[in-house]
Order: sequence, then C-alpha cells, then structure tokens
Amino acid sequence: MQDCYLEISRGTQIVLKVKGSRFIGETFRVGSSDEAAIELEKIRKREYSATHHCYAWQVGLHTEQAFKYSDDGEPNGTAGRPIYDAIAGRNVTNLLLVVTRYFGGTKLGTGGLARAYADAAREALDQSGTKQRLLCSAYRFHLEFSRYDSFQRILHRFKAVVKESRFSDLVTLDVEIRRSRVEELLTAFSELCAGKGEVKKLGDD
Repeated sequence: MQDCYLEISRGTQIVLKVKGSRFIGETFRVGSSDEAAIELEKIRKREYSATHHCYAWQVGLHTEQAFKYSDDGEPNGTAGRPIYDAIAGRNVTNLLLVVTRYFGGTKLGTGGLARAYADAAREALDQSGTKQRLLCSAYRFHLEFSRYDSFQRILHRFKAVVKESRFSDLVTLDVEIRRSRVEELLTAFSELCAGKGEVKKLGDD
C-alpha cells in the first residue's frame, strides 16, 4: 500500500543568470490547481515587467495526481516541460514551481533555454528540500482496563499515536496509525481482546 508521499520542506526563491538573462526560480506548496493559479497570478503582478512566467505544478496523490506546465510564450518544449521533469524527477507533489525570465538581450537557442529553465528548476528544488508525509487512518478502540498495558505495547510496536484516552468501565482510545499497518494492528487487537474489545474506524458514517 502506498501510504506516503513527498512534499517540499519550504518555499524558496533562487536567481540564475545566463548570458545576461535572469531566471528567478520559485517554489510554493499548494493543495490544488486553484491555489497554484492564485500563486502564479501573484508572481505575474509582482514581476509584471518580466518576459516570461513559465511554470509547472503537480497536486494530488498516486492515481489521482494531476499536473500542468506552460512555456508561456517560450519556444515549445523549452521551459514548461523541463520544469515539470525536474518536479517529476524528485517525485514530489502539491507543488508549484515558477521560473520567471527577464531577457538580457542575447538569445540562448532552444537547447540553451531548456538547460537554463531546467537548471533554475533543479536549483529551486534543491533549496526547497523535501519531507515525507504519511497517510494515516484513525480508529477508536474499546477494551478492558486489564488489557490496557498490553495494548499500549502493541501500539508502540506499530508506531501508532494515541490522540485521546478516556477511562470508565472500559478504556477508550482514539488512535492514528499509518495505513499500511492498519490490518496488522486490528489483528493484534482482536487476538489480545479475544472477542471482548470493540473497534470502529473514525470518519465512517
């Protein structure tokens, strides 16, 4: 089960100069195409005198992932695609990467342009760093107090996090756990309680 993904650690800005042209690479964490469009519009307003605002974004997870890239007037394939390839090569998501160009008077040619945009994108990603995010599920467990300590050890073994505890005739624990470990945890709980415990997935109707 794929229950983890990569995002950038921080948004950043870098400047790359190539034969008089200035390329400004910027990264932003975004959760949707709409958020990406908002950030892009902010850059266009701030850098209104720039020649081009080329970009790529990728949002979502696994089979529901979406992406888009644009050359913004540069020769076809010289800007948006190299920027997107840099993102795809790092396997990061929920990201907008914009490379703004101020033309310096010297034409770079299609190969030179593609290298410049790719280099700016890679340098911006290097500065942004990455961090792993986990996909988790939440469950509520009801068990007898006599089994509480043993279940705590099981939770520790599976690196599950207790979000809330309540004690009455029974112990009630709201637990968050990585999705790939859910089945093992439920099996261990069933074996521990021998039919005398209850569990419910939180968020279900």
